[in-house]
Amino acid sequence: MDILQLVGLGLIAAFLVLTVKLQSPIAALLISLLTGVFLFAFLAPPIRLIFQEIERLALQANVDLKLLGTILKIIAIAYIAEFGAQLVRDTGESGIASKIEFAGKILILVLAIPVVRVVIDTIMQVMVRGGAG
Repeated sequence: MDILQLVGLGLIAAFLVLTVKLQSPIAALLISLLTGVFLFAFLAPPIRLIFQEIERLALQANVDLKLLGTILKIIAIAYIAEFGAQLVRDTGESGIASKIEFAGKILILVLAIPVVRVVIDTIMQVMVRGGAG
């Protein structure tokens, strides 16, 4: 399935939601949610390929895989929080959506601490080496 098919699915779902919304708001919500889940499920394999390629590049560059795993988790949290917030926003609950986004940001900050520590340690090593020369 390519982007045209995904956009077509989205347009059809949007039309169905608009058509059904007045008679059955719950059915319209289910159509919207199921479409979002389907689109996300379709994107899972390409996302997995992206992560595999990043891991391959990290191995070539001799980057610590634990650090890379943390960075990939941060990226995943950002996308999942955004997706979840958009689904909730579609239900009209923008307050809950904002809280999902906030929770994602807090989790990202928690995971970023080791990454920041590595960056600071690296900078300190460079400064010490530069001062010794």
